[in-house]
Amino acid sequence: MAEIYEEALKKSLQSGLIKPVYILFGDDGYLINHYQDVIILKTCGKDNDFDLQKLEREVDLSIPFDFLNQFPMMGDRKCVILADYNFESASAEDFDRLIALASDDYVFSTLVLVFEDIPFDPKKSSKASKLAAAAERCGGCVVRLNHRSGNDLAKMLVTGAKKRGLALDISVAKYMIETCGTDINTLSGELEKVCRYVGEGVISKADIDDSCIKTVDAVIYDYTAKLIMCDTLSAINKLNDLLYMRLEPVVILFTAASAFIDMARVNAAKKSHVALSDVAKDFSYSENKSFLLTKAANNLSRFNDSKLNLCLAAILDADRMLKSYSYDAKTVLEQMTVKIIYIIANGEEIDKN
Repeated sequence: MAEIYEEALKKSLQSGLIKPVYILFGDDGYLINHYQDVIILKTCGKDNDFDLQKLEREVDLSIPFDFLNQFPMMGDRKCVILADYNFESASAEDFDRLIALASDDYVFSTLVLVFEDIPFDPKKSSKASKLAAAAERCGGCVVRLNHRSGNDLAKMLVTGAKKRGLALDISVAKYMIETCGTDINTLSGELEKVCRYVGEGVISKADIDDSCIKTVDAVIYDYTAKLIMCDTLSAINKLNDLLYMRLEPVVILFTAASAFIDMARVNAAKKSHVALSDVAKDFSYSENKSFLLTKAANNLSRFNDSKLNLCLAAILDADRMLKSYSYDAKTVLEQMTVKIIYIIANGEEIDKN
């Protein structure tokens, strides 16, 4: 079973070659819905009241079977969208019917099986593998639509800004992804917002800071950055912002700790002459998260082994206290903040005496 990805699907649809069956799945709901709409447009056009049928979840499979085997009324093809059919829990009889639907080489119709809420992975499920193989036997295709890479998202933002008459440097686009996250719907909305805010000219990082809503992770990264810069007042203010957002203290601690863990990994790799790309691979950093290792490498200039180890020890102490439920969480995080800044500035722990 050979999966294809977004680029191959995009080229196929642009060529005008319409498959009898498509299976769309993956972790990016925006892309799944986008290409579902593209396939509808390519098969039965905009005026598709008579040639389009949308079904979801538990349906009698004779309904799409009958529709797919009728001649189109208004255009060249009919199209059926069957979304989130629970094939795993279907009876043996219904699963066989679904296999038959997915393996039919329709002449005047297209079947699109969409899996967004129902898990579908041919590499992990024997039923999913059988369904994918059935689609391929009739000339259909199985498309995994996962989140776009950081570079692809950045190019999308640059192009989107250009269409709106503004300039957006690729480095600023990547900063926007770090700030707003990798969800395409969110990025599209935030791009529209910052373009309206700027009006004309060039979009800067400051414009993104002023007009875009940061993800929780981005706010925690800001807090961690202030820690590492030894900016006590700003770090405490960022921490208070996070607590005001009602974020769980353990989540704040975990995300902040990850920055120091990143530095520990990069530090060990540097001593062993291991490339950052290998660190990313060994510890399963996605392409959209690999920038964290670059940040860690830059931050290491403020640390030696002793400072790094003491900071990690301070984080472990805070983790132990939070999990004991005997301490006030806000106080624990504030004390950890002060301890880490003192360690970075002075190279030693605060004298407890």
